[in-house]
Amino acid sequence: MDTRELFARLIKCEAGGEGIDGMKAVATVVMNRVRVPNGEYQRVCQGDLRKVIIQACQFSCYKTTIGGVENTQNIWVATPEPIHYQVADWAINGGIHTGAGSLSLWYMNPFSPQCPNFFPYNKTGYWFTRINQHCFFNPTETYAQT
Repeated sequence: MDTRELFARLIKCEAGGEGIDGMKAVATVVMNRVRVPNGEYQRVCQGDLRKVIIQACQFSCYKTTIGGVENTQNIWVATPEPIHYQVADWAINGGIHTGAGSLSLWYMNPFSPQCPNFFPYNKTGYWFTRINQHCFFNPTETYAQT
């Protein structure tokens, strides 16, 4: 599977139910990880989109099991539609969702009305905004040291 299709599948799986706005916000975070000049994502992924997507413990949709239980909502069963390819192409070609911004490196669905102040839980990201069901987080100063 080529990287473009992998990205389209990730977008569908992670944000397919969030509409175009939510899909573009999630795609922006993925590409922000590709472009970040320092920290874990630069060190581990070295600006490579495919490495960002497949990096261990990052996207629940890339996992076939979670906590020992089969994950039936994963990129291997999420067949992308034209809109998912369009969003992937938009992001690859430099599109940035203005709500998620050019800094957000993480998103999560808290399954509650409130977003946590920090995420991931090592506190390298602080809450920035919410778009539909996802909370978005920008890096703290300590992220560069990860």
